[in-house]
Amino acid sequence: MKILMVSSEAVPWAKTGGLADMVSALSISLAKLGHEVKIVIPRYYSVDRDGLKLMPGAMGTPMGGGIEEWSAVYSADMPGTGKKNPVKVYFIDHEIFFGRDGIYGSPAETDFIDNPRRFTFFCRAVFQLCRKIKWYPDILHAHDWPSAVAPVYLKFAERVRGGEFKNTVSVLTIHNLGYQGIYNKENFNYTGLGWDVFYYAGFEDYGMLNMLKAGLYSADKLNTVSPNYAEETKKQAHGFRLDGVLRYRSADYCGILNGIDYSVWNPEKDKLIPYTYSARNIEGKVKAKEALQKEFSLPKDISVPVIGMVTRLTDQKGVGELFGPTYGSAWAICRDMQLQIVLLGSGESWCENEISSLSSRLSNFKAKIGYSEQTSHLIEAGADFFLMPSRYEPCGLNQMYSLVYGTLPIVRRTGGLVDTVENFNEATGTGTGFMFDELNPSSIYNTVGWAVWAWYNRRNDIEKMRLRGMSQDFSWERSARLYVKMYEDTTGKK
Repeated sequence: MKILMVSSEAVPWAKTGGLADMVSALSISLAKLGHEVKIVIPRYYSVDRDGLKLMPGAMGTPMGGGIEEWSAVYSADMPGTGKKNPVKVYFIDHEIFFGRDGIYGSPAETDFIDNPRRFTFFCRAVFQLCRKIKWYPDILHAHDWPSAVAPVYLKFAERVRGGEFKNTVSVLTIHNLGYQGIYNKENFNYTGLGWDVFYYAGFEDYGMLNMLKAGLYSADKLNTVSPNYAEETKKQAHGFRLDGVLRYRSADYCGILNGIDYSVWNPEKDKLIPYTYSARNIEGKVKAKEALQKEFSLPKDISVPVIGMVTRLTDQKGVGELFGPTYGSAWAICRDMQLQIVLLGSGESWCENEISSLSSRLSNFKAKIGYSEQTSHLIEAGADFFLMPSRYEPCGLNQMYSLVYGTLPIVRRTGGLVDTVENFNEATGTGTGFMFDELNPSSIYNTVGWAVWAWYNRRNDIEKMRLRGMSQDFSWERSARLYVKMYEDTTGKK
């Protein structure tokens, strides 16, 4: 099949989160299965033109109000794909819209005021690109709100005319329902679509324009990044006011778990950790633990359990219940339990300040504010447990990295964490991690205490759980085959 990925991000060119990793990894896996895959993203200021190939001729894109937007188009081959069937990546280069620092915003302007125009143009330009290269996909696969208007254009502007896109079907993947692209409805004129489409396609949202909602109404198939998150988002608690839409589209909505890149996250081959190891020879993990304790200036003691965290310090990640001044459980955990905690992360300033304060006052809690790829790998390899007290988690990657590295997750029972972590069963001694239900300081405290108790009293079970986690298959090939099945169901093609 011919598959076009429409995304605002793709590694290694533009990334703010897991969306970029997923788009590139899925595309590579689909190409390895024999499909013809292309990706289109904007050419942001941070993407160096010198590494790209300029396509001849400017490209015009008709927008509302008789406006013709002109852009250049660049291309490159996705690293990691062979010459036989490479994934071609196209970059829409519009200097006014994308020639600036930041993808969605900047430190001074966290959400660019013209984002609805920027990404509406991008979604319209996708079809002009296909005409320019004379290539028409079987599947148009859009990702999250910045690309959600592409299925709307396909349904209400392209297929109704017949022509090149009459047999193209659309898929929209929700990566995080909390971000929807809600703006003033006056921006709708720029789409060039009739105001009947504003209501019929689902843009209308309490007098505002909702780009993701329109995509959810208009795409032929919908999915999200884990089966459990698909069920959660159909309920009010996690639906962000779109649960009714997803219940309405439930026959066309499913969850497919993200995979992980084993060429990057693999303790047997990881070049960023001081000692490699495997399920057959776990000795290197002990040495990695000693290196982790040294890196964070903790006493070297392999008998003490180390709990690691690599996280964004935002409300979604449960940092209030863990680090909130006067009520968070982190202080009590470190005071009452014989353990060590290491953290790598950045985010809200109050949380960064509180963590820095705890790190200076507690001998068994140490943190680094910021992000380091090498340190994140060291934490996954050297820690015994990995703490993720998420408020919600569409898929989650760190718990999968942890399992592959023999590090047992301590997680809330939500989203993709449910699909990937098996709760410890004391009666049988089986499982791959420790789970709690309600997000509050007491639940985090008690579940960390449960894991620490098992470390000191059920070490044989801990070792069995490690090996069980390391045997799990989180490969992208497995996930890619499920996407192919969804494509086949949508197009009727095998």
